[in-house]
Amino acid sequence: MRRSVFTKEHDAFRAVVRDFIAKEVAPVHHEWESVGHVPRDLYRRLGALGVFGMEVPEEYGGAGVVGYKYQAVIAEETARAAVVLGSFVVHTCLVLPYLLQLATEEQKRRWLPGFVSGESMTAIAMTEPGTGSDLAGIRTRADLSADGTHYVLNGAKTFITGGAQADLVLVIARTSPATATDRRAGLSVLAVDTASEGFTVGRKLDKIGLRCQDTAELSFTDVRVPVADLLGEEGKAFGYLATNLVQERLGCAVEGVAQASAAIEFTRAYVKERQVFGKPVAAFQNTKFVLAECAAEVEAAQALVDRGLDLHDTGDLGPADAARMKLFATEVAGRVIDKCLQMHGGYGYMLEYPIARLYANTRVSRIYAGTSEVMKAIIAKDLGL
Repeated sequence: MRRSVFTKEHDAFRAVVRDFIAKEVAPVHHEWESVGHVPRDLYRRLGALGVFGMEVPEEYGGAGVVGYKYQAVIAEETARAAVVLGSFVVHTCLVLPYLLQLATEEQKRRWLPGFVSGESMTAIAMTEPGTGSDLAGIRTRADLSADGTHYVLNGAKTFITGGAQADLVLVIARTSPATATDRRAGLSVLAVDTASEGFTVGRKLDKIGLRCQDTAELSFTDVRVPVADLLGEEGKAFGYLATNLVQERLGCAVEGVAQASAAIEFTRAYVKERQVFGKPVAAFQNTKFVLAECAAEVEAAQALVDRGLDLHDTGDLGPADAARMKLFATEVAGRVIDKCLQMHGGYGYMLEYPIARLYANTRVSRIYAGTSEVMKAIIAKDLGL
């Protein structure tokens, strides 16, 4: 089906991103996977390309474009090539909304120019060893000093994407106790300089997929965080998280559909070339029927996600609809990519084939940003159940 969600400007941007990936990412991507992270210079090159600053106002070095669709283009192009740009998505799609919405003028002038150039990379630290989807259970503490000049941060975080290479980490910490009626109260967002004394990067976690996207454990031992680095209001973090999770879940849906679409294209090319019993795999009725089913599912998911992109641009995408999109798109991606890998036979299990990378990379989409089960709970609540 013809899509109408993108403009000519988006198409021109897509051509630039596609060319960059083909020339500067795809040829060396396997090397990045083997070492477990991308080179820092990649972020500077992405900064020079302008992709970090699309939504950043011009006075801070960005393009001042309002909307998520340019980021959706990048998600589609990375999926098309079965590559990962390190912690790019966390930097631009997760952290940036907090900086744009919550940072003071002084904070923006301090942080955004380096953000745009790629000289200063960011991450966000929510998840803890004993706290996943239940963010209200966060135990990392930030106690205000007696003279009121700084917080003293203690605790640990895990599964932090980009944590090993970040220069600034948004840490969700408890600055006051939860109340008897509200477990979510008392959480705040602190922007923590990773060069601070007491800030430690622990294990770099070895994942099934997303091999060149570093994921680490972080710990904080009496880290002094200036009160000037509190982001937003003290105690209001949970509300901020809930608001920004809408875009994060939309992003998961966009990526899921893009990865499923890419899987179909990789498989379509493979089955036309691969010979079995003297004829192409594509000649068998089962191949045709399976890929037809996959294509129909992906078209349905694409229509849903494109509608979500339009609604997000106008500010009309709510939490329940974002949950519906994430649930549907990521589950479709899981089913479709599994079927496409099966079409590759034994070669589909080899990491030199892009379908294998897609299979491994996509699996986590049903876990992070809220599991599929959490999405179902949100949708059920919206139904009054």
